[in-house]
Order: sequence, then structure tokens, then C-alpha cells
Amino acid sequence: MSQHAPTTARIAGIEQEIFRLNLGGNTFGWTSDEQQSFDVLDTFVAAGGNFVDTADMYSVWAEGHEGGESETVLGRWFAARGNRDSVVLATKTGAHPQFRGLAHDTVVASLEASLDRLQTGYVDLYYAHYDDADTPIEQQVETFHELVDSGRVHAVGLSNYSPQRMREFFTVARERGMAVPAAIQPHYNLVHRRDFERDYAAIAREYDAAVFPYFALASGFLTGKYRTTDDLEGAAREQMAREYVSPEGFAVVEELVSVADRHRAEPATVALAWLLAKGVTAPIASASSAAQLSSLVAAPALHLGADDIAALDRVSQPFA
Repeated sequence: MSQHAPTTARIAGIEQEIFRLNLGGNTFGWTSDEQQSFDVLDTFVAAGGNFVDTADMYSVWAEGHEGGESETVLGRWFAARGNRDSVVLATKTGAHPQFRGLAHDTVVASLEASLDRLQTGYVDLYYAHYDDADTPIEQQVETFHELVDSGRVHAVGLSNYSPQRMREFFTVARERGMAVPAAIQPHYNLVHRRDFERDYAAIAREYDAAVFPYFALASGFLTGKYRTTDDLEGAAREQMAREYVSPEGFAVVEELVSVADRHRAEPATVALAWLLAKGVTAPIASASSAAQLSSLVAAPALHLGADDIAALDRVSQPFA
């Protein structure tokens, strides 16, 4: 068996340790109404979770939504529970329809709008959600440093940058003595390995940045509930999960189910535990209902053996 890894981790700039499962807030106000979202959050906290990820643009893709729905639900939950200081909160800027890009004034206005919706005075981890080619990296670094300096942001994160631009952000921040990103948020899972393992893992190692992958369960594809193409019909995330559909993708699911059976665990738990075994700080996974949470929060305590990891590595090699 592999060594027992700790179930909590530290992020530079953030005082409290985080639970090594990052609850995704993209469902709040979208596939989960406010009460369902509160139930998910309450259940997560009761299970030892304390790290929630959202974005200002969630859930702009849904019909009739304008962005900010997830943050609004979270803000109401913080107000109702009075627990803001015990939760590590990550949100993002750059893609809300009213605040596109990373120009200085846009980011500042975006943060202020997020703080209002979240009913809080600070964000623990604030991501540049997408790079902005029209804003030089130096200016981006200066803007995010200013927000950290103000106390309204405790740590900076980067998502959806090219490896070259991401490395430039880290380099400029370090050279200028400004806020060096404490985290990156890459797309990484068993059926999407290449980009992270080839390009981003080295940046995270070099700058000691935490890694919080999105699509950790491949839009539900790695939960084990989709064993054939027909199983996807009518699913809420059908379009997102379809990109993983292939004989090689289904072979990964079969191996996940096999490993899960050996551990008397859920396939989703194994998929997340594999990421943790790969050195990920905390994978991001979301739940539309409290019942879906048990398989997610079990991941940090599931210790895969070397044989399990090797089998999953082998079957997912086409994606590496």
C-alpha cells in the first residue's frame, strides 16, 4: 500500500489548512436550487470540508442566467450560517459578461461585485479565470498584487493560461517582489492528462504552487455511471462529458470500477484519489445534491496501492 497522505494541506498566504477535496460551486443556483445548495454545503462542512471554489461568471451558460448566481447563493449561506471565517473561499475574475478581461479597473470592479454577492470583505484565493492577451502580464501582476496588498485578497491563483504566459506571470511576480501565485487550476483527470503532466506540473513544482484541477471527474464521466454512449442521453452534463467518449475512455471507466470494487469504494472516489496520489493538492468536484457528496469527501482518506495506481496509469496512457 502507498503511504498514508495527510487529508489536509496548506496554501501559501492562507492561514488555515484546507481539506484535500475542493467543493466546486458551479452547480449552486444552476442544477441545485438555493435549498439544495445549502444542503450540499452543510453536508460538506459536517464531513470536514472547508474549501469551496466558485467564479463570478457561474452560471452564465444557463438560460436566463447572467452570472453571479453561484456567488449569490454562497453569500446567503455565509450570512445564514455565520461561518465565513471558517471556510476557505476561492473565486475568479475575467469571464463575467460585465467584467471581461484583466484590465486593472475591470478586475477591481469585478472583485467589488463578487464581494457584494458573497457578503464578505475578502477572498482567500482569487484566480485570474482566463488569461487576457490584451493586458500585458506585468500589468496583471501589478493588479493582483495591489488586491493582495489591500487585504481583500489573501492569495492569487491562475487558470487557463498558456504554459508560456503562466510561467511569465510567476517569473515577473517573483522578480518584482510582488504576489507570486499560490495556486494553479488546470484541466486534469484520468482522461485528460497530457497538458498538465507535460506543461503545467513543472511550473507548479518550480514555484511551489498548489494544484487544484477542474473537471477532476471529467464532467461526471469518471463517476462510473456512464458505461456506454447511451448512458449519456439526457444527462445534465451530456455535452461536456461527450468529449471523453471513446473506447479508450470507457476502458478507463471499466478499470476505475474494478479498482473501486477492490476497495469497496465508489469509482468517483478512486478517480479523485488517483489525482491526490499524483501530487495534486486538492481536486475540485461538485455535487448537485447532498447524497452525491459521500463519494467525493471519501477521496482524501482512500489510499490506493502501487498496483492500483499502476493499473490506472496504464489504462489512461492514451490520454498522457
